[in-house]
Amino acid sequence: MPRHRPCRSQTSRRQEFERLIRQHERDIFAGAMRLTGMQQDAEDLMQEAIVSAYLGFDKFELGTNFRAWMFRILRNSHINRYRKTRRSVSTVEWDEVGGESRAAGALDRSALAGLEAELLNDVPGEEIAPALDALPEEFRTAVVMSDIHQYSYEEIARRLDIPLGTVRSRIFRGRKRLRESLAAYARQRRLL
Repeated sequence: MPRHRPCRSQTSRRQEFERLIRQHERDIFAGAMRLTGMQQDAEDLMQEAIVSAYLGFDKFELGTNFRAWMFRILRNSHINRYRKTRRSVSTVEWDEVGGESRAAGALDRSALAGLEAELLNDVPGEEIAPALDALPEEFRTAVVMSDIHQYSYEEIARRLDIPLGTVRSRIFRGRKRLRESLAAYARQRRLL
């Protein structure tokens, strides 16, 4: 008899997981869309997060906030995917790049623009870039370093040579302004 109990328990846990996923599926997909900005990438990210959640579902406490737990897994999956793509080295033929003059021009522009331009090179989405550009420089730099490049608050404080409390304040205020300026975009894309 004891052997059947774990099987039944596993079956009920699996059924509970499936029920919770169905209940929150739209929210999970909307979160994936917010992170990736593209439907195919969002679907892939959502699938990856669901698999991770299923594998770790025994650690989830029933009765707690499944949606928040799932969003944390979704965000971590996105960060891991981003870091993995950043680490992979892609090579192209020199002729495809356009020769030395094009490469030299790109280097000159990024050298002149400094840290902020280097960070903004990786900002996703055509709609997000103008919203970031509209932020005051101090907020923009802190938000990009935190949310795009995943620097810790301590690392941002050290790199910008400002107090930790100032970093937190700038990120909070920058995110708030971004939320306000992107609200119409989010409603249009049905993300809100």
